[in-house]
Amino acid sequence: MSEHLQLAARARAASVVELAGELIRHPSRGGIDDYGPVLGVLEEWLSARQLPHRRLHDDAGLLVGLLVEIRGGRPGSWWTLDACVDTAPYGDESAWSFPPDCGDVADGWLRGRGSADSKLAAAMFCHLAADLAPHAHTLHGGLAVLLDVDEHTGGFGGARAYLRDESVVRPAGVMIGYPGMDEVVVGGRGLWRATLTVHAPSGHSGSSKSVVGAVSRAAHLVRLLDAAELPGVDSSSGFPLPPKLSVTALHGGEGFSVVPDRCDLNIDVRTTPGFDAHDAETLVRKAVAELDAGLPGPRPTEVTPVAAWPPFRLAKDEQPAAALLSAAAGAGLAVRAKTAGPSNIGNLLAGEGIAGVTAGFGVPYEGLHGIDERAHLAELPTVYAVYHRAVLSLLTG
Repeated sequence: MSEHLQLAARARAASVVELAGELIRHPSRGGIDDYGPVLGVLEEWLSARQLPHRRLHDDAGLLVGLLVEIRGGRPGSWWTLDACVDTAPYGDESAWSFPPDCGDVADGWLRGRGSADSKLAAAMFCHLAADLAPHAHTLHGGLAVLLDVDEHTGGFGGARAYLRDESVVRPAGVMIGYPGMDEVVVGGRGLWRATLTVHAPSGHSGSSKSVVGAVSRAAHLVRLLDAAELPGVDSSSGFPLPPKLSVTALHGGEGFSVVPDRCDLNIDVRTTPGFDAHDAETLVRKAVAELDAGLPGPRPTEVTPVAAWPPFRLAKDEQPAAALLSAAAGAGLAVRAKTAGPSNIGNLLAGEGIAGVTAGFGVPYEGLHGIDERAHLAELPTVYAVYHRAVLSLLTG
């Protein structure tokens, strides 16, 4: 990587940290805090630098993000940098060794909720846009920076508003600014989720008449689901992970003396290219049919699908993974491409037809979603330079 680019990245680092610290000092816990103040900090910063940006709103008219758009002067594809500026809750604040919203630097660490996920990345991406804007006339296509909220609620309101906006140029790919320098996520298992409602006759637990209650029927269904045979890794597809089924919640009954007539289960199936949402639903409905045939209830067990996201996976030579991995290698870093077990916003984007998604590559971190969240700053100039080089390679053809 050129000495000029490294020097520029080091010069930018202090300003990136300053903006990130200010964002941390404006709490934006998903579903808890008002997002207006933290987005206001970004609006003020972008306006001061005359960077073109606009607000994004959800169907109810609520502010769910900001979109920065740097339009190139030559034809080409658009690419998006995405970093959420809402955060996980604080948890037990008394367990923290520093205030969760301090936003200060101590011993080379930026401290506070959002330092790792993902306010430092948001600040970095804003600075990248500022660096590229004066040269926009030389660029092909364009660069969008999505600064979204409602991510940690699982609603992804900012991302959905971006995808729904008819004036947005659909990007060829998205790079999501999650932290960690060792790997870039280039794929992830999808998911199929459903609620199962099991019925049974109600009764008194002390009655002489024996009643198989809904909780007992639900427990039998859990055993059937746990025993369901799932395929292994499908080597022909190149996808390195197998599907997985988990029962994640069970709710039914109250007190001690009443045998309940209803019990609800949450089912989470992680899907792959060889075992998709249709296969997941078929497997679950087969277990439900076996329950209802072998241990009948007064009504059939209900299957209510809740969500379905497809799996996605980029090859290392597909963009934007190739640009990011190449830039990292040029900086002397050994970064591996990873297909993740957990789903992420990349699955949402894949479901919208945007298959070119990477997640990760950022500074080292500790305490993400836990106590004492903090991000290590010594590597920030290198991370900044890698993104700068990757974005330039995409926008210069």
